[in-house]
Amino acid sequence: MVNNNQLERIKAGIKKNIGNRVKLTLKNGRKTSTIKKGVIESIYPSIFIVKLDPGSEREKAERRVSYSYTDILTKNIELVLCRNTAPQAANN
Repeated sequence: MVNNNQLERIKAGIKKNIGNRVKLTLKNGRKTSTIKKGVIESIYPSIFIVKLDPGSEREKAERRVSYSYTDILTKNIELVLCRNTAPQAANN
């Protein structure tokens, strides 16, 4: 059973890190995962938005993806802060 206190702690942690760079590990299924990097852009009551880094030179369009807080709680995604680099907004 999901504890609302756990979800509130996840939301608070993401809220205080808006603008920070993160590494996302997305669980695709049996023993497969995808790693993406980006910046936490905004939060909403049920989801948060991450602006992804471009994947290749051909992929120059900005991409944003949304995830629910329960994705973190159920470990469908793993979110790790990248503390060694400055937020993307500071690089422009």
